[in-house]
Amino acid sequence: MKQQRPLTITGGKLVTPGGIAPGALRCVDGRIDALGDIAPQDGDEVVDAGGALVTPGLVDFGVFEIEKAACHFGGITRAGLMPDQSPPLDYPARVRFAAQYGKPDLWVHPMAAATVGLEGAQLAELALMHDAGARGVSTGRKWIGDSGTMLRLMQYAAMLDMVVVCHAEDAGLAGKAVATAGEMATRLGLSGAPAEAEALAIARDIALAELSGARVHFRQVTTRGGLDLVRQAKARGANVTAGVTPAHFMLSDLAMKDFRTFARFSPPLRSEEDRQAVIAAISDGTIDVIGSGHDPRGPEDKRLPFADAETGMAGAETLLSLTLTLVRDGAIDMSRAFDLLAANPARLLGVDAGVLADGMEADVALVEPERPWVVDSARMASSAGNTPFDRQPMQGRATGLWKGGVKVG
Repeated sequence: MKQQRPLTITGGKLVTPGGIAPGALRCVDGRIDALGDIAPQDGDEVVDAGGALVTPGLVDFGVFEIEKAACHFGGITRAGLMPDQSPPLDYPARVRFAAQYGKPDLWVHPMAAATVGLEGAQLAELALMHDAGARGVSTGRKWIGDSGTMLRLMQYAAMLDMVVVCHAEDAGLAGKAVATAGEMATRLGLSGAPAEAEALAIARDIALAELSGARVHFRQVTTRGGLDLVRQAKARGANVTAGVTPAHFMLSDLAMKDFRTFARFSPPLRSEEDRQAVIAAISDGTIDVIGSGHDPRGPEDKRLPFADAETGMAGAETLLSLTLTLVRDGAIDMSRAFDLLAANPARLLGVDAGVLADGMEADVALVEPERPWVVDSARMASSAGNTPFDRQPMQGRATGLWKGGVKVG
């Protein structure tokens, strides 16, 4: 799908790393040609933004399933796909197929499985998967317990300049726990793992990252202890980044009351103190990425006893709106919100997107940050409405979307 003629979006407010300012945006041959105080040229397709924000398309880092309709609803133009597929992305042909899957109106950037079958033992053929289109390498939903294997993985990835995406949860401590150890887990009679399981995993992987020189991204950091370790590592100059999903800055483990399986996640929901620590880490720059963790699960996976239910939520449609709550609450400004949702994940994936700037790919969204809507799990664009935010009023919607300068939908 190639852009047939130049596109100029006028009458909007451009969201750039430098701030928000009125202006126009012109796209030519799938790339941003100019922005700011410019006028359409003869032959341009002209779209009036009507005062809406003109933003980069979202880059959703770390999804478990690709659903175009859900992504487009949420203003997402690119998605970093986790290797936890069936079968896993541990073979070049599977990576190549995944990289072509969403084109032309949604680009999928697969992450290679770190080990064969994601079993944590034998390293997969990372170089071949890199050549096939893998934009990173990931341990998936699992933690690699063998430190020697993890070091070799990081050394291998460093040679290929591939980011290593880690699951931060010491499996020896977490075991089969389904909640964070504490008052709520005790009241519900659920098996709980100490929050320190996250900090222990992060501490080891930071040490190995500094030893190997690898770029390491912790897909979800959800506890005060884990965030402090990341903050300290960044201060030392370690090449580590951290992410989180909206569930962990919007909800505490109180959301599990009544054994609500839509609040069953990995890592599990944390205490209110940890939730506040996540918000503080988003504010001070410790957290680099907010991703949806999109993982739709049908009733056969969720309508079960809490301990038997699968983890995950359908998050692509609510990612933008939930992040905008941080802007309205004063935790971050609008430019920072789109750093978290677009610029930083694009940088991790090594793609020329996520920022409104000359020469970048023309992945553009119109966003009305105050537009109201209500989440309805029965009517979501996703194949399954497993969201803990069902029936919750939201503010903020993507009302227009372009991929490579071509209108989506």
